[in-house]
Amino acid sequence: MALKTFRFQYENNAVYKTFCDLLKTDVPKVKSLQQIPFLPIQFFKSHSVVSNSKAVQATFSSSGTTGMITSKHLVTDVSIYQQSYRKAFSEYYGNIEDYVVLALLPSYLEREGSSLIYMVKDLIELSKRSESGFYLHNPEDLIQNLISLDQSGQNVILIGVTYALLDLIEKQQFELQNTIIMETGGMKGKRKEMIREELHLQLCNGFGVSAIHSEYGMTELLSQAYSLGEGVFECPSWMQILIRDTEDALSYVANGKTGGINVIDLANSNSCSFIATQDLGKKNPNNSFEVLGRFDNSDIRGCNLMVL
Repeated sequence: MALKTFRFQYENNAVYKTFCDLLKTDVPKVKSLQQIPFLPIQFFKSHSVVSNSKAVQATFSSSGTTGMITSKHLVTDVSIYQQSYRKAFSEYYGNIEDYVVLALLPSYLEREGSSLIYMVKDLIELSKRSESGFYLHNPEDLIQNLISLDQSGQNVILIGVTYALLDLIEKQQFELQNTIIMETGGMKGKRKEMIREELHLQLCNGFGVSAIHSEYGMTELLSQAYSLGEGVFECPSWMQILIRDTEDALSYVANGKTGGINVIDLANSNSCSFIATQDLGKKNPNNSFEVLGRFDNSDIRGCNLMVL
């Protein structure tokens, strides 16, 4: 499917075709994933990366500080995004209707065009629970509802941006038994960046849970990888990670070695499915992966910044 998608996007995506041609890619000879060119993620800031001429149904934009050029993902079929995140959530967490979904995503709610808000809003609606919802400037209500729901035995997922979760446990210490804490990453300039082990230890202690779940996604992707703890992510079957050499972007390193994260996201069928991110990570033999940091001098991104 990836090779078929590559050929389609080479023929139909002008930006990707130009990039491949500049690399002198011999398209008929591309027979493996490692031979597919991966488009640097920065192109989503400067170009319209689309693979058809259909009307744009949604434009997702990245977060950024004032004056920063943000990425824009033009989506011509938003139903593919819905299928992707609904199926992935079900694969890792089961039936959404078994959960109350609470969202603590202030930086995302305060701007337009967030693909994360689009996804979480839909999950809240799919849960069909009146208690599900977003919390912005009402932490006391969130604290009260979280404690009440958890004590009632209700399964809860609290999805939060990292700094807001830390703010919450400074206001209230919890001992949660039936709640999943899922951090989406990102201090948004509100707090000093922390290594994952330190961050997750603080969150585990503050919420009284044994593990912190994480979501790895970004504006330029229509799929997410999930970690059920320890910062080890797994991809749904239509998404895969390759680790490129930091010194040679066209070659790859062995499992367990640190390099740049390349993402294959087949849900990006109408944009580009082959993205070279600015994240550093390593891949494990079972195809799981870890995010270890970012390349020097790359823009700060809200969804996935972790410091080495």
